[in-house]
Amino acid sequence: MATTPDMEFHFHTGRKLAEKLGYTPQVIDGICAAGVESFAGVGNPFSLRAITKCEKVVGVGACFDSFVSASLVGDSGKVIGMDMTEEMLVKPSCPAKEMSLDTVNFKEGIIEDLPITDGWADAVISNGVINLCADKRAALSEIFRILKPGGYLQFAYIANSKPIPQAVIENIDLWTA
Repeated sequence: MATTPDMEFHFHTGRKLAEKLGYTPQVIDGICAAGVESFAGVGNPFSLRAITKCEKVVGVGACFDSFVSASLVGDSGKVIGMDMTEEMLVKPSCPAKEMSLDTVNFKEGIIEDLPITDGWADAVISNGVINLCADKRAALSEIFRILKPGGYLQFAYIANSKPIPQAVIENIDLWTA
């Protein structure tokens, strides 16, 4: 996804998906094309609460939502974009430079073991990442560890009330694309 954003996927991506999920054209236009093209979220966690200036935000799943957060926190805020894959950590470095975003930093890590100080974050943004975790209890425990008292978890999640067909469960490409 990070290295081949123009490829056909079994899910929506990029600007069209961001618009479909309720991100405004103004927000999307504020992010360079390279920062938008690999977007593959499942919702819009910013619709839950506005991120404000000066906040410290952790974006779990590095790229697009971290750029959105950086545009909202301003020069006095901080954003850490987290991802477990090298490709998704390399991907945002060019857009961050192009957009002159000094307030966003990208780190490697998994949501079940975040390399962030206890109580650092005012908000954690997750867009389709928690549902991918095998150990959701550990993931949520880590999120609440890094949140300040009174901090916010803003997330979008895939929920399905129907059983997943065995053929889908066994198709690794659907889970890793």
